Order: sequence, then C-alpha cells, then structure tokens
Amino acid sequence: MSGIRAINLNKIYSNGVQAVKDFNIEIADGQFIALVGPSGCGKSTFLRMIAGLESITEGELFIGDRKVNDIGPSERNIAMVFQNHALYPTMTVYDNMALGLEMQKVPKKIIREKIYNVAEMLGIIDLLDRKPGQMSGGQCQRAAIGRAIVKEPEAFLLDEPLSNLDAALRDQMRLELINLHKKLGTTFIYVTHDQVEAMTMADQIVVMDKGVIMQRGAPMDVYAHPHNKFTAGFIGTPQINFLPCVIECHAGSYEAKIADFTLPFDGNQYDMAALTKAAENGLPLTLGIRPEHMSITPKGIEAAVEYVELTGGEAYLHLNVSGMQIVVKAPAKEYPQHVCIALEINKIYLFDTESGQSFERG
Repeated sequence: MSGIRAINLNKIYSNGVQAVKDFNIEIADGQFIALVGPSGCGKSTFLRMIAGLESITEGELFIGDRKVNDIGPSERNIAMVFQNHALYPTMTVYDNMALGLEMQKVPKKIIREKIYNVAEMLGIIDLLDRKPGQMSGGQCQRAAIGRAIVKEPEAFLLDEPLSNLDAALRDQMRLELINLHKKLGTTFIYVTHDQVEAMTMADQIVVMDKGVIMQRGAPMDVYAHPHNKFTAGFIGTPQINFLPCVIECHAGSYEAKIADFTLPFDGNQYDMAALTKAAENGLPLTLGIRPEHMSITPKGIEAAVEYVELTGGEAYLHLNVSGMQIVVKAPAKEYPQHVCIALEINKIYLFDTESGQSFERG
C-alpha cells in the first residue's frame, strides 16, 4: 500500500483545454478521498493520470516513493473501477477476475484461492460461473470490484462506480464500499458528482472546479466552513441561498442590509479588518444561508410561498422574499400563501462578491 502525491500537476489537451491546473495534493496511505465537483471540473482526468491512462503535461506524480510520470499503467499496481463495469462479456466472472493474475504468471492454485477469498468477502461466489449478460448491474459492479481486489493494488481508483445503479442499490453499495475500505485498509480515491456519496463515504473530500482544488477537508468541516462561494454552493442539499447585501457598521455592531430588510449579526467569526473595510467602502457582498438554518416563524421576514416540494417527512419551501428566491427546509405540512421566516444569525456566511472568497476567519 502507498500514498499518492501530485506536485504542480497540469494536463493540457492538444486543443488547448486545460483540464487540471497546478494540482498539488498528498493522499496518505489508507485514506479514503472523494473528489467532487461538476462535470468537466477535472476530477476524472486526475484519476486517469494516476492510473496512467492520461499523460502528464507538467508536474510530478508519485505513488509511494516512486515517480510514475513515465511508467505505464500495468506497472503502477493501481486498480481502477469504472462507471461501466468493463467486464469482458464473453468471459465468466471467475475468468474476468483471474485474467490480470494470469498475465502476471501467478500459479493457478493461488489464483483460485485469491478469487474465492475475495468472492466470499463480496458475496458473489454463486456468480463466479456467470457471464456479465446474466447478471444485474449491481452484481456486475461487485464482480468488477472483485477483479480489482484480487490484484492487491497499492490504491483503488473508483470513477463514479455507482452512478448507473438505482437509488436503493446505490445506498447498499455505498455501505459495502465503506466496509470494504475498512477491511482492506488500502488507499481509495473516489470520483463522484454526488455530494451525498462524498459526504457519507470519505475521510476527506476535495472540491474541484475548472481543474483547481477549491477546498479540501473533512466532510463536515467543508460543509460548515466553506472557504469560498463555489464550495458553499456545491456542498449541501438543497443548495445554499445566496443573497446580495452590503455591510453596515454602527458603534461596533454589524448589520447586513438585504433588499428592504436588515439583519444584525456577530462579526467576531469573520476577518474583522476585511469586514470593516467592506463596510466602510460599501462593497457589494454575498450573504449565504443554508435552507436548514432558516425556519418558519409567527413573526419575521415576510415571504410569499411559490410552491412546496415534499420529500416525505420534510418540505422545501420555495419562497419569494422582496423579489429574491429563497428555499427553506421545514416540516412537511400544508402552508398558507404567505409566511414569515427567521434566520439563524450565527449560521450566516459572507463572501466577497467579486472574488468569491469567504470573510470567515481561517
């Protein structure tokens, strides 16, 4: 097992598109890291660079202590699981799992022992004689994961392996992958656009946009303390509400002026020098407040209910507040056409509108 380290990694395609830009990351041996971000942000490209399936334009990539820039995929001892299981359709599960070991000239007896041990771990012993066309999508993904495990790789690279499965099976497979990582103790690098997968599975998440790391940290830390507007908007369901505002300071007390109402807030959690400068210069800022940090109250800011999105025990109220669209997470029930809302003042985020950077103290 080995850690992975990228130093100033860049990937520029022949058409000039830069998929990965000045990428620096160190992933410790045995960590479960999730790369998240919108389509085209470079997360799958970086994964393929680790696997050796994409060339490196600039920078250095290490697996353990070995620089692998010019080492072929087969020599990196890395296993990759794709969105499509990529099993050979004319071969049985056993033969698919055995193929890589046979190419390494591993004795047949050892191959058989490895395959049956892994198949028992994954609960697919009864599938070993079947071909992919005879199995469900979930069974095929288990077989693909089994094929990766028998290689005993230094790291597992998983590129949206659950995205083709239905919701119930995704939940089940998510738990199985968490338990598998605990059993194996091997480095997992998991690419997904699904933040729920990232938040529930990984030790750390890496939020990417346009080939750049926007933030890295423990899932709940990234959720609670976004460094920038992009991260705040990407992490969290429903998405955070962003409202234009300006900051006013009166006798050391701060207020956020939003449309036709003002909100007092505690400025101590922010970079006071930057906040004071923004207030003095009347700079346009962006206030962020998550739907779960707002509530329906008897008195408060008046809002018109445009529609209610029921999700079972909860509801997402889509509101119009002074011409702004706001979503509030609330108990599922019937609501009148007009309600009042309150914000948890200590859960407000402030961002520089131009740079997108947070005013929260680091």
